[in-house]
Amino acid sequence: MGNGHTLLLILVIAAFTALLRALPFLVFNGKREPPGYVMFLGDRLPAAIIGMLIVYCLRDMSFGAVSEWLPALLGVAVTAGLHIWRRNTLLSIIGGTGVYMLLVQAVFA
Repeated sequence: MGNGHTLLLILVIAAFTALLRALPFLVFNGKREPPGYVMFLGDRLPAAIIGMLIVYCLRDMSFGAVSEWLPALLGVAVTAGLHIWRRNTLLSIIGGTGVYMLLVQAVFA
């Protein structure tokens, strides 16, 4: 694949991503009320997606040695604690990931 083809591919992907993110604002521009099922999904999906991400991240965890399960559980606990404390998603993700990586790379290496 040449450089031109790669650049074109990136531009098309970026354009579609921007369009998909702007589409709800274009369709429901403040004048129309979203349908009930859209509001229902907007309320329920974030928690369901977080639950699925937790299951996905912890699915292969083994309890053979402390170094195999403690970093993951502490990372999840720090993420949850930070989010409950500050209600800041970015802080929660960065803090939990940082604790996990510190434990895996430095403490339990």
